[in-house]
Amino acid sequence: MTSRQLAPMLGALLFLAGCAIQPDAMNKPDAPCACPVCPVCPAFAPTKPPAKPLQEARWEDVKGWGADNLVEARGALIESCTVLARQPLWSAACEEARALPAENAALRAFFEARFRPWRVVNPDASTEGLVTGYYEPLLRGSRERSKSFSHAIYGVPDDLLVVDLGELYPELKNFRLRGRLDGRKVVPYWSRAELTPQAPALAGKALLWVADPIELFFLQVQGSGRVELADGRRVRVGYADQNGHPYQSIGRWLVEQGELKLEQASMQGIQAWARANPKRLNELLNTNPSFVFFRELPDSGGGPIGALGVPLTPGRSIAVDPRAVPLGAPVFLATTLPLSEQPLQRLVMAQDTGGAIKGAVRADFFWGFGAEAGARAGRMRQRGEMWVLLPNALIPGNAAK
Repeated sequence: MTSRQLAPMLGALLFLAGCAIQPDAMNKPDAPCACPVCPVCPAFAPTKPPAKPLQEARWEDVKGWGADNLVEARGALIESCTVLARQPLWSAACEEARALPAENAALRAFFEARFRPWRVVNPDASTEGLVTGYYEPLLRGSRERSKSFSHAIYGVPDDLLVVDLGELYPELKNFRLRGRLDGRKVVPYWSRAELTPQAPALAGKALLWVADPIELFFLQVQGSGRVELADGRRVRVGYADQNGHPYQSIGRWLVEQGELKLEQASMQGIQAWARANPKRLNELLNTNPSFVFFRELPDSGGGPIGALGVPLTPGRSIAVDPRAVPLGAPVFLATTLPLSEQPLQRLVMAQDTGGAIKGAVRADFFWGFGAEAGARAGRMRQRGEMWVLLPNALIPGNAAK
């Protein structure tokens, strides 16, 4: 079906299924925290980019700039440059960055001579925002279904329909509608509660089978992970698509039901509740209608691939809202360690996006792979400030005059 054929149906569908429309900027879905997520499905209204979120700053304004070990960020910078160097205003800076020695002084001099810092500012003129964390989990699994491994990681169903709304309406650029055909009508795609193992749409789509349903849920939240098979081999999976329904925070639901206190609604707290209440697990999970589909990925030995299309670097990659922060750009992040006042101030690269990462001063910090990274990511909900570093010749279109 062509976009032209779909056009007459879109008006009714937008009215009936506003929640099936998501910005096409998610390489992973929403963060697992109990942070405010819309309690009911909103009517379709694409959020506007923050107005003028970048303000020119001075290097002395960048908190912690002089103390960071920039050598640790060099690899992530080079990864960003594999994409940024295609843009004329980035090519010279990226070429010079590749030739630099791995020395802190040389990197600092390079940035201070070739770049300008731009403070990220919220629409209300505040300069602080939320910093959460994410990671790449490891699950136990199998290629075959068994009593021990009975929960499937699914690939993309054949009947999932994706319509690029930007082709019809330029003002909806980067928005896609996800649904399915019911006869000649386009209707919302199946919700999580409807996507049971018996659902015809999922027949033959299982990629792998895992042991723990709550770990599988958080794999969908993180958007990528690895599955260890019985012979010790590990299979990497990554986000392929989503059913179009907005993420609803299961942590928030547990708080609203009086099952957990707000401070307990971390990933670890939610997992503990789920294991203590196995008979209510489906009730909990189905409060979130969003469902993520995966694809197998080659294991290059590096981090998972972010929205920029390059491997993420633990501790040096973040997810951002690309309406405010240019994807791929260096960002200096000033925040604190999880559950701590200890500063976490370092150069990172904006290499990923996420369904919950909306707003100017908003970041999701990539902690890396495995249980230790997961422990840090699950507890991270800090305040932070951000400065985007751009080549001197680049004046962002969303900069405040």
